[in-house]
Amino acid sequence: MFELIRKNFREKLFNNKQVVQAVGAHDALGARLIEKFEFDAIWASGLEISASQAKPDANILTMTEFLDAAKKMAYSTSLPIIADCDTGFGDLNNVIRTVQEYENAGIAAICIEDKKFPKTNSFVPGRQKLEDINTFCEKIVAAQNAKKDPNFLIIARIESLIAGEGMEAALERANAYKAAGADVILIHSKKSTPAEIFTFSNSWQGGLPLVVVPTTYPNVSIKELEQNNISMTIYANQGLRASIKAVEQMLKTLKISGNLNDIDEYLCDVKDIFEVQGMNDMIANEKFIKQKVDSLFSIV
Repeated sequence: MFELIRKNFREKLFNNKQVVQAVGAHDALGARLIEKFEFDAIWASGLEISASQAKPDANILTMTEFLDAAKKMAYSTSLPIIADCDTGFGDLNNVIRTVQEYENAGIAAICIEDKKFPKTNSFVPGRQKLEDINTFCEKIVAAQNAKKDPNFLIIARIESLIAGEGMEAALERANAYKAAGADVILIHSKKSTPAEIFTFSNSWQGGLPLVVVPTTYPNVSIKELEQNNISMTIYANQGLRASIKAVEQMLKTLKISGNLNDIDEYLCDVKDIFEVQGMNDMIANEKFIKQKVDSLFSIV
């Protein structure tokens, strides 16, 4: 099953004219909701997974903790899982183990970024230290050598624009990462418009699919991404941010009133939970099995 998911995802990313849309999640429930609304892929977000355990997005959690969350998503949905693996959890030997474990867990792709370990979230100012190009290329080569399925994708995430290195440095890194064997390039920016992203995407002639994360430039349209050579967009943390805001508002209202009727507008029906968690499927399956057994004994 996972081999087919990877194959289909690779074909969509490399051959489809439409921009692939991935949405961030941190657990199986979030993955199911993303699938319900027919997005193309799920981003196992490092920020979301860290926040779900009330920890900073700064390599505080271990590889196995991130892997456990991604694996649960992979087993709960038929969508491909793209795992945010920060810097690869260490040096090239850690990257090798990461690839082996994530591939065995059914993940479709991993993304590693060119910052020094331990990394800090890209939007925290003053803490963005980049890895030496050659050292990061060693990680890419190690990742490619470690994987067994050719459709398991290695995404190289460039943080040059985040760290203030500039466009020339970003393009230099992109060319080096392609030469080292990266399957896909993610170019990140913290600007409020996509202008520098589009400068990069229209300047680089590497031919690999380009991925963006438009967190700070939310006004960009899918059409604009298509016109500027972008293959995939990741809505990296909007689900988590929406849920925190909604739960905070509900709790605030409940604390003030102490009356459940006053928070009804914030609540889904329990039947909606049953649907997304698979309760209805479980009951239908039980009914089918019982009917099957009853029919066997009635024949006897």
